[in-house]
Amino acid sequence: MKYLCTIYIDEKKLAAMSQSDYQAVVQRCLDYEDELRVSGHMIAAEALEPIHAATTVQMRGGKMSVTDGPFAETKEQLVGFFMINAGSQDEAVRIASKMPQAQIGSIEVRPIKDLTQH
Repeated sequence: MKYLCTIYIDEKKLAAMSQSDYQAVVQRCLDYEDELRVSGHMIAAEALEPIHAATTVQMRGGKMSVTDGPFAETKEQLVGFFMINAGSQDEAVRIASKMPQAQIGSIEVRPIKDLTQH
């Protein structure tokens, strides 16, 4: 089954890291991506630009509303995702717990819904 692991980190924490600490986290993330590819669990993974680059779009009553930034003000921001294959929710959670980002933020693990199934 497919799972989306969304990664939330306080961008202020990332900005406060030294360049060498930040690069070390990035390297651990890239190494873990490679490990997931080799094990057959990886479908996709991407990092996102900071929230100042986000735009939120809503359609209400046929009218479009566009706002700079994310929809919700939160302490942690969505900074990236992994889409993985796992045999169960428990396995997906175990995989997410090994993501380096879990040490400085949080990972939400959600099954991908198959809309073709009723």
